[in-house]
Amino acid sequence: MDFDFNVGHGADVTVNYILDNFTPALDGIAATIGFVTGGLQSLLTGTSPLVGIAILTLLSLWRVSWKFALFTIVSLALVNHMGLWHSTMQTLSLVLSATVIAVVVGIPAGIAMARSDRVAGLFRPVLDLMQTMPAFVYLIPAAMFFGLGAVPGTIATVIFAMPPVVRLTNLGIRQVQEELVEAGQAFGCTPSQLLFKVQLPNALPSIMAGINQTIMLSLSMVVIASMIGAGGLGNHVLTGIQRLDVGAGFEGGLAVVILAVVLDRITQSFGKGGSGFLSLLAFRKAGDRLQASAPAKVPAADDKQRSAAA
Repeated sequence: MDFDFNVGHGADVTVNYILDNFTPALDGIAATIGFVTGGLQSLLTGTSPLVGIAILTLLSLWRVSWKFALFTIVSLALVNHMGLWHSTMQTLSLVLSATVIAVVVGIPAGIAMARSDRVAGLFRPVLDLMQTMPAFVYLIPAAMFFGLGAVPGTIATVIFAMPPVVRLTNLGIRQVQEELVEAGQAFGCTPSQLLFKVQLPNALPSIMAGINQTIMLSLSMVVIASMIGAGGLGNHVLTGIQRLDVGAGFEGGLAVVILAVVLDRITQSFGKGGSGFLSLLAFRKAGDRLQASAPAKVPAADDKQRSAAA
C-alpha cells in the first residue's frame, strides 16, 4: 500500500479553508493594521524634513551623544538631498507599525513563557519556525489573505521580526536574581506586583535588546516587503535591481543603512540608561548635590591647636 502525503497540497487546502471561512476576521485584522500603519504613515510623511531631522537629532543628543547627533543631522540631510525623505518616512512607518504590533504581542508571550515551562515548550518550535523560514515564504499567504499594499507587508514583517522580543523577554525575566524575587515575596507582593515592580524592571535591558533586534529585522524586510506593494525605500532598491541601475539601488540601500544606524543607536540607549547630553547633565547635578550634602571636614591645623590648648 502506497502512502502519499503531499505537504504542499496540505498547505494549499489550509489556506483555501481560511479564505473561505474566516474572511470577516481577516478583514477586521486588515482594517486594524491598516489604521495603525496608515495613521503613522500620514503623520510621518506629513512632517517636513526640517522638523523630522530636528526631532531625530534631539533624540540622538538626548539619548546618545553630541557626536552621534552631528552624524544624525548630516546623514538625514543627505537622505533629504537624495530626494528620499518621503520614502524613508514610509519605511519608518512600516518599521514602527510592525515593531508596535510585535511588542504588543511578543512581550505578553515572553512573560507567559517565563512563567510556565510548558508554555515555553509549546512556543519554542513556533519561534524556531518563524526565525528559520525564508522571509519570501511569508509573502505568499500575506498577499493571499490581505492583498497587496502596506498591510500584508506589515504582517509579513511582524511574523519575521517578532521572535527576538519574545525570546529575550523570556530570558530577561528568567535571569532576574532569585534574591530579588524572594525579597518581593517576603514583602507580600502579589504575582502581578512581583512582575511589574520586580521582574520587568530588572529584565528591561534584555527586553530593550529584543525590541532593538525586532527593529533591525523589520528593516531587513523592507526590500522583500516592497515586492507585495509595501512601498518605501524598498521600491528604490527593487527598481535598481530590476533595471540594473546601480545608482538608484545604492541610494536606496544607503538610506536604509542610515535609518538602521540611527534607530539602532537610539533604541540601544534605552536599554543602557543613555549617555547623552541630558544624562551627563543629570549625572553632574547629582554629583554636585552629593558633594554639597557631604559633611565638612575640620582642618588638621585646627585639630592640633585644640589638642594643644587642652
